[in-house]
Amino acid sequence: MSDRFILACIVSSALILGALGATVHAQTPSSCKEPRAGTSRVPMLSPPLANVVTGKGRLQFYSAPNLHCPISGVFVIPNDELVAYAQTNDGWSSVMYLNPGTGNDVSGWVRSARLKVTGTIGPK
Repeated sequence: MSDRFILACIVSSALILGALGATVHAQTPSSCKEPRAGTSRVPMLSPPLANVVTGKGRLQFYSAPNLHCPISGVFVIPNDELVAYAQTNDGWSSVMYLNPGTGNDVSGWVRSARLKVTGTIGPK
């Protein structure tokens, strides 16, 4: 093989890897900025909706509606109750969970497909 061919292969590989790396980098921490609720992309739910977690296993919390933005160690399990405040058109819900045992709460984003609406939250 000629030196030119080998050099061309190395340069081509570097360009491809660089492009792939840029794509991965674009979807990591800088994309974890939470979108503003109440916009056309993230409409608010009024009144907020009470939900129960369905399915099997843990439902991971995310800091933004992006699979690259998990909140480490924060999740709910089936039958936990959440309050949803906003939803995206691509399957994410902005929620709050209140731990009934400790009274601690956590807010974040979860996949909407694992939620079942049980009612609305508001004054009676």
